[in-house]
Amino acid sequence: MKAVIQRVSHSKLKVDKSLFSEIGFGLMILLGITHDDNLEDLVWLAKKVAHLRIFDDEDGVMNKSVMDVDGEIQVVSQFTLFALTKKGNRPSYINAAKGDFAEKMYNNFIKELQKYLNKNIKTGKFGYNMSIDFENLGPVTIIIDSKNKI
Repeated sequence: MKAVIQRVSHSKLKVDKSLFSEIGFGLMILLGITHDDNLEDLVWLAKKVAHLRIFDDEDGVMNKSVMDVDGEIQVVSQFTLFALTKKGNRPSYINAAKGDFAEKMYNNFIKELQKYLNKNIKTGKFGYNMSIDFENLGPVTIIIDSKNKI
């Protein structure tokens, strides 16, 4: 699993030009799933995201997690995170997980992450074209790959 984590002041996600979900201060996460991801990847990544200290403390040092600041989280499926671009100009998505498996892992990641926050996680609509309007604070963008946990 790959996650692109962005610290945001707000994020609004639309499906078919209609508002589908929105958050205020917190994290907007793009989540990519590959065919060999498993429960261990999912649990490890959810814990890492929940505890990631990228919010400022009283001294202006990034020392607080989204849980510490009572932030919100929006998770959006993003199969293009597994794009292969070495050959030619058109990316290949062969490493992205296929529909049913990817959707199951996406939903289970959200449930796992929700355990840490004790609040609803906002989402995108799996498999749909979406548009996201957000303001990245910092900017702070962190990329985490569950295959690089050692």
